[in-house]
Amino acid sequence: MVFRAGRVGRPGLLGTVARTAVVAGTARATTNALDRRSQRRASEQQAYQEPQQVYQEPPAQYAPPQAPPVPAQSEQDLVAKLERLGRLRDSGTLSEQEFAAAKAQLLQ
Repeated sequence: MVFRAGRVGRPGLLGTVARTAVVAGTARATTNALDRRSQRRASEQQAYQEPQQVYQEPPAQYAPPQAPPVPAQSEQDLVAKLERLGRLRDSGTLSEQEFAAAKAQLLQ
């Protein structure tokens, strides 16, 4: 008769727990792999379904036409001209009416 070393028959408690752990771990790893694969496929399909965003120029907005630029006198030039008119009035070269008319013309 030949004797084998170890147990013969059904596995003991420790063997059953070990086998269950291996099966559960393998099942969990497989499930995780399938989940990742399905998520990747879903994101790829979504990428194909979403329309490509193309750059579009914003609609043209036109400003209302502006009045032609009026040559503006600087304030210093205006003040200098008014002072000159005042001196001419004070010296008697210009009358009050002439001074008022010239001043009105400058301030327009």
